[in-house]
Amino acid sequence: MRMRPVNDDELNKVSQFYKKLSDPTRLRILILLMEEKELNVSSLVKRLNMEQSAVSHQLKLLRSARLVKTRREGKGIFYSIDDQHVIDILEETLDHLTHH
Repeated sequence: MRMRPVNDDELNKVSQFYKKLSDPTRLRILILLMEEKELNVSSLVKRLNMEQSAVSHQLKLLRSARLVKTRREGKGIFYSIDDQHVIDILEETLDHLTHH
C-alpha cells in the first residue's frame, strides 16, 4: 500500500498528535481507559496514585487532541477513549514494539 503525498500542515498535525501520546502518564491514562472503558477523575487519581490537578491537566491535553471524550452524569464527568481509531493506534504500536 502506497501512501498519498502528505502536506506540511498534515505533518505538523501528526507530530502534535504523537507528542500528546509521548508522555508515559497520558499513555497510562489511555491504557486504563481501554481496559475499563470509562472512568471518572477520582478513579484515575486512585489508580495512578497522582494528584487530582495533575490528572485533570493530562486529561485536558488528551481531550484537546481528541484522544478522550467526556460524558456527564449528574455532577460527575466520566472519561473514555474518543473512538476506535485511538485504540487501534495504541494496539498497533504495542504490537509493533513487541514484534521480534
